[in-house]
Amino acid sequence: MFPPIADYAFLSNCEQSCLVAPDGAVEWLCLPRPDAPSVFGALLDRTAGMFRFSPGNTHVPQHRRYVPGTMVLETTWQTPTGWMIVQDFLAVGRVPHEGRRPDYRRAPADFGAVGALVRIATCISGRVEAVVNCAPLFNYGTVTGTWSYSGEGYDAMTVVAAQGDTRLDLAGSIPLGLLGARCYGRTTLTQGQSAFVALSWGDSRAPANQDEAFSALSTTIDYWRDWLSSANVPDHPWKPYLDRSALTLKGLSYAPTGAIMAAATTSLPETPGGARNWDYRFTWIRDSAFMLRSLYRLGFDWEAIEYWGFVLDAVTGGDIHRRPELQIMYGIGGERDLTEHTLDHLSGWRGARPVRVGNGAWNQQQHDVWGMIVDALDVQFHQAASEIVAPVWEGLSTFVDAALQHWREPDQGIWEVRGDPKDFVASKVMCWVAAARGADLAEARGEADRAERWRAGADEIKAEVLDKGLSDRGVFRQHYETDDLDASLLLLPIMGFLAPDDKRIISTVLAIADELTQDGLVLRYKVGGTDTGFDGEEGTFTICSFWLVTALAMIGETERAHALCQKLLSFAGPLQLYAEEIDATTGQHLGNFPQAFTHLALIEAVSLLIETDPAGNVGPSYNPPPAI
Repeated sequence: MFPPIADYAFLSNCEQSCLVAPDGAVEWLCLPRPDAPSVFGALLDRTAGMFRFSPGNTHVPQHRRYVPGTMVLETTWQTPTGWMIVQDFLAVGRVPHEGRRPDYRRAPADFGAVGALVRIATCISGRVEAVVNCAPLFNYGTVTGTWSYSGEGYDAMTVVAAQGDTRLDLAGSIPLGLLGARCYGRTTLTQGQSAFVALSWGDSRAPANQDEAFSALSTTIDYWRDWLSSANVPDHPWKPYLDRSALTLKGLSYAPTGAIMAAATTSLPETPGGARNWDYRFTWIRDSAFMLRSLYRLGFDWEAIEYWGFVLDAVTGGDIHRRPELQIMYGIGGERDLTEHTLDHLSGWRGARPVRVGNGAWNQQQHDVWGMIVDALDVQFHQAASEIVAPVWEGLSTFVDAALQHWREPDQGIWEVRGDPKDFVASKVMCWVAAARGADLAEARGEADRAERWRAGADEIKAEVLDKGLSDRGVFRQHYETDDLDASLLLLPIMGFLAPDDKRIISTVLAIADELTQDGLVLRYKVGGTDTGFDGEEGTFTICSFWLVTALAMIGETERAHALCQKLLSFAGPLQLYAEEIDATTGQHLGNFPQAFTHLALIEAVSLLIETDPAGNVGPSYNPPPAI
């Protein structure tokens, strides 16, 4: 059986990431980068490889949690004969500065990825049997490997892929054997005894013995807690959600370039058993402004600067003197061609096919992207940049001109629908954002003529949207040919198109809250009225629900915003992670996981509510316990 999406744990060292199922199996690990082919792919096909380290006779854990403030997973097992704790982590250690790495475009920090997945089992009561079952299948489950012993004993083995040059080393304190394509081992532990295994790759510095394994655990815990300690997160009952969202965003980052992935997975379905399955292991420019705002809001200035550096590298090809080229998304190394193809040999999560690699939306026409990148520039300028150097300014100013040149044309919209282009209202508003923010920046630079021209363009866009983008009842519509609602319209107050107290904004926010929701959670649009190119329903989009929290708070519906926020936080996965969608009927998470955009919207919404409620209440029903 496939576990529920929300039940997976997410581990990262900011160069690789993996997902761990509740039964202790690593079911998703791609090497050497998180967008590379999988070596463990059971997430998408039960025969595509996994790595389990847990009790031999028990599959349901007693409890799972992250060691507080870290990306270290701790699973507690109760077996018929005793109790055991397993700690799993992608090790982080001190980086030796002995030379430059060709894949590193950012300056490496003092601590970084070791290149090892370390797993430590400790018996805390009675007697338990710890079992290793490591079955890698390379290239998304299509290529086997050849195992061989390393050294003179039974505690270390190596597997080399039959095709390509991928090599994995498995070593530890447990005797290992070979059974077909898998390496296995087991050992019995009594109270106080521990055992470990470390799976490593590349030029790793994996622990060589048990003392080094515990030292690596301590170093990794210290690294994550030291990083989180710099966060500007208020003392509030919702602080744990902000902490976990911050850690998740950091975990989705790719340290060599500063990129932040939209999610760690591909092809987890938006519709159970359906075909809305996409590869999200890329960076969307759409996320950029929200990413920078959230990072700066939480006090992670360095991560924001490095992410902005990635965006600049991506659009300029690494040369700020060349004319930038903007597309909606890039690979985490700045790749532009993300051609999509299907992996027809994989069954998909719970039968959701096809499984896709690459993303066919990479070359779509989506007009919101100009507004998003100029808004990101505006955020960066006001938060960290004392100045914008002339080549960068001249390059990025072409995006304002492009928005003003193309805003009248239809596009695929923010949701990347694969039907015919439409005059989406949100897309035109984001072109307004490009022109309005651009005008502000030009004015700050003393460029009066350019500021005047861009501001006139922004006024022209606003006039048309107010003329054609409103229905007869004074509510903004999805596009000019329909009166249907769209959750992207919640961006209008968030991006400052009109003041929050404008009656058209209030009417639109309330209409979405009342008419575009399912059990209170927000849908992107009504599937029946939107040509998405696919049949079937989809779940509620969690980012849109958090947008609604923000918009309700902005228009003064604070109580309603608090109630919805509490509801959304109650839907968090067992480890406080979110996928892209939530089935409002079952609470099941759908879509790729964990989803950066969802956690970004959570940070924005929760932070705004905390700012409006400094006393620490979390809603009308919250009664703090009496002081002792």
